[in-house]
This record gives sequence, C-alpha cells and structure tokens, in this order.
Amino acid sequence: MPTITTTDDVDIYYKDWGSGRPVVFSHGWPLTGDVWDNQMYLMASNGYRAIAHDRRGHGRSSQVWDGHDMDHYADDLGAILNELELTDVVLVGHSTGGGEVTRYLSRHGTSRVTKAVLLAAVPPLMLQTEANPEGLPIEVFDDLRAALAADRSQFYKDLTTAFYGADRAGSTVSQCLRDQFWLMGMQVGLNGALECIRAFSETDFTAELPIIDIPILVGHGDDDQIVPFVDAAPKTVSLLPQGQLKVYPGAPHGLCGAYEQEFNADLLDFVKN
Repeated sequence: MPTITTTDDVDIYYKDWGSGRPVVFSHGWPLTGDVWDNQMYLMASNGYRAIAHDRRGHGRSSQVWDGHDMDHYADDLGAILNELELTDVVLVGHSTGGGEVTRYLSRHGTSRVTKAVLLAAVPPLMLQTEANPEGLPIEVFDDLRAALAADRSQFYKDLTTAFYGADRAGSTVSQCLRDQFWLMGMQVGLNGALECIRAFSETDFTAELPIIDIPILVGHGDDDQIVPFVDAAPKTVSLLPQGQLKVYPGAPHGLCGAYEQEFNADLLDFVKN
C-alpha cells in the first residue's frame, strides 16, 4: 500500500488517482479516505490528480496511541504534500477534515496551496463557551465518548441516522451507504476515535481563519445535525478574507443523493475557476 512515514514514525496511507493539478481530500470522523471515492473519481476523470489519505488512527494508517490532535493531523497532511512535492494544490476538507485543512493552512502557510474547500466543517469552534454561546455543551461530546466506548459497533450504526439525515421525511439514503459508514468506522482504533472527538469539538480556529489568504469555498447544509450550520459556516465565512458561502438547503452532514450531486458540480466549478 502507498504510505508516507511522518517524523514521529507514523505510516499514513494515501490513494493517488489521475494526473494534473492536485486536489487533496481530508475526510471526516470516524471515516477513511474511501468516503471521497466519488469526488476523487470525478476529479481524476476531469484531468486532475486526486489524493486522499486515511488520518492517523483511521483505516489503513498506523493505529498509534499518540498524536490525535489538530496539529498532528495538519502535519500529517503536510507530510503528504511535501513527500509528493505537490504545488498549486486545492485542499478539500469535510467536517473534522475541514479543521485539519484550516490548521494546515494556518500552521504551514499557503505556499503549496492556492484554494481550499471546507464542507460541513467544524471551524470556528463546536464547543459551547462564553465566547461561543451557540456551540454545543460539553455534555454532548461526553455522551458521544461514553456511547462509543460502551459499544462502538452499535454507536456507528446509530450515528448514520443523524449523519445522513435518515430521520428526515423524504430521506432517500440507502442502507448500503449507512453500512459503508459503519464499515469505515469499525476500521478506526478506539483510542484514536475517542481522542478525535476532543480534537474536532474543542479546537478553536477563530484566530486562525483571518490569516488564511486564499479563496475558500465554505459549503454547509442547513439541516446538519452533526455540525450545526448556525455555529459553523456563517461564522467561518465572516472571519475569512476570501471566503465564499454556499448553503445547501435541507442537506444533512454527510454527502448523499441530490446534495452530493450539487456539491460535486460546485467542487468541479470551483477547482476549474
């Protein structure tokens, strides 16, 4: 399997399809790079080089005990860009992956990257604080950790309902898509999965967003039950110097159905132009 080895000896698996301008994808929790296959196929079929990796602790990457935080996630992403000598990159991050992309851009700069996409992403901050009263209380994330530790298989099965909006009237999400989510989740090491909850919920990106000086498309469904719209995309766009907001009415957190098709068109258009 193609991997790169980080400075702290973690093997990061990646897939690399096509040729041309690189579009690099960062996945959400608790998934793997495979969740991006449709978008990777789209990009590679349209003359781009599509790359996606499994986050440390996830999928085919090393299930290490340490380093499950945004700094390490961003450094791992940077290691891929450096090892493959990528330039003129478009970064695409969903959910936790959007935090990873944001931290990469603030921590490593934009010398290799010219555009980015943040989809249903966790910035600026998911956790409720005095400065962020619209956020989710810490008890929400404590409950996630407790349910995950008690029965991770059942937890991932149950999580697909909110993730894909399967509890909404008119939902067309297939059982097979929900099963795929479960399968990817079961490939994540338990410690990595638990620590990632802290990383995506408690990391505050507020001070980082204003220093990112490239065009960024911020897309978000307004019926997202995982990363609530009101505390995410509008705030992120207000902080970005070159942020562009795209709202997907009625869309859930995870890509599926008509929402996925609309996002695919937006992604291709954003990369082209």
